[in-house]
Amino acid sequence: QVQLVESGGGLVQPGGSLRLSCAASGTIFDINTMAWYRQAPGKQRDLVAAVTYGNTNYADSVKGRFTISRDNAKNMVNLQMNSLKPEDTAVYYCYAVIRTRIGGPTYQWWGQGTQVTVSS
Repeated sequence: QVQLVESGGGLVQPGGSLRLSCAASGTIFDINTMAWYRQAPGKQRDLVAAVTYGNTNYADSVKGRFTISRDNAKNMVNLQMNSLKPEDTAVYYCYAVIRTRIGGPTYQWWGQGTQVTVSS
């Protein structure tokens, strides 16, 4: 089994910064993709940023403000969020695509979510 545990959410004023972290633990052979999604009330869950090995991609709405980074040795992914806006308010979910054994299939895993609120 695999667990994804997020940390770093909270309340911040517009223009402020937050850093989210997610650590994967359990039986892990290889992590293909690590990403952050977010879901605002009444809306669908959308991709914020992803890193697949060395390649990153971002939602247009966060480009230039958010930076995703990955620590392969620690099976962690971080999301540095700068210049936060009220529309960034959402529950942020960590996501990973993980292979648990050599030659085995990959599985998708989700964290429990962490609330980010941007408000004055």
